[in-house]
Amino acid sequence: MKSLYITSTSPYSGKTAVCLVIGTRLQADGYKVGYLKPLSLQPWRVADKIADEDAGFAKQILGLSSEPWELSPIVLTPEFLREHLKTMPEINLMEKVKASFEMLSIGQDVLILEGGASLREGYVVGLPTLDLARNLNSSALTVVRYHDEVQVLDDILAAQARLGDALCGTLINRVPPEAIPFISTAGKPYLEKKGIPVLGILPEKRSLSALTVEELVHFLDAEVLTKYFRPQALVENLTVGAMTADTALSRFRKYPQKAVITGGDRTDIQLAALETSTTCLILTGNLRPSPLIVKQAEEFGVAILLVRSNTLETVEAVEQVFGKTRLGQTIKLTQFQELMGKHFDYSRLYNLLGLPYPKQ
Repeated sequence: MKSLYITSTSPYSGKTAVCLVIGTRLQADGYKVGYLKPLSLQPWRVADKIADEDAGFAKQILGLSSEPWELSPIVLTPEFLREHLKTMPEINLMEKVKASFEMLSIGQDVLILEGGASLREGYVVGLPTLDLARNLNSSALTVVRYHDEVQVLDDILAAQARLGDALCGTLINRVPPEAIPFISTAGKPYLEKKGIPVLGILPEKRSLSALTVEELVHFLDAEVLTKYFRPQALVENLTVGAMTADTALSRFRKYPQKAVITGGDRTDIQLAALETSTTCLILTGNLRPSPLIVKQAEEFGVAILLVRSNTLETVEAVEQVFGKTRLGQTIKLTQFQELMGKHFDYSRLYNLLGLPYPKQ
């Protein structure tokens, strides 16, 4: 039985999506696949138990019989952390993870382990990424999100420094079109010479990190002022309307399918947003717009969401969830599968794991 530990160097790198897509590909190639998330910092309540939401997705997408709380044995709630700090000498969480690993490995060819949002996670409870990979004899694949040329190389080299021989390769995700030539012709050869297999370079696809209007309504606890709107309409960009109307119009034209956050009393900004490709208006301060704005928004199919928080608080709240690829929508999973199919070297991964690659 082989195990692949998929981790990342920063939040919102696409780690969960990579886990599920590699898992479904292995299944399609005839392998029996299991899943384990050894440590979760994001408690999720299901059936009166604490689990991890990503584990819930994995159960659904991979068709697993185990329950989400069995797939995520250590969930670090504030209460759990405080209790652990008191009783640390008496508790060995690594043994609990090992027991889950052994149980979930039964009958499987490959067990996919999902790591944390960064390589810094887990030290406080004795479950850092390197120790987990070594104790579970897992090969580690690190997913690195592109931000700039220096950052992406430093992150990958830092992962190599931490993981050492456990690192079997890296996947560079969300690379903008203008950065693809540098990564392909300079970055990848450099990393390969450093002994780091680059298994994939995925171009940025904005729709994968987009939010739906319905999700924004839920996250912001917003009141929808428009009678007719499209709950599943995608928000791919986020802009703040805190400038003059002329400046706003010029800026808004650069960003399609956007959400515009502005005060409910900024009629000029709202009109400028409605003249461009806007998915929804988020009006802050519980200030209602004029009936004219509501009527025009309905004609264009633009949702107007009213929130009680001020503009800064609203921006911070949206940024907490914006940019995270959520695979609850089947179309997003399908899109990411297609992206991985074109830009990820499955045959090389199989070879690194010691798995026979099926004839295509």
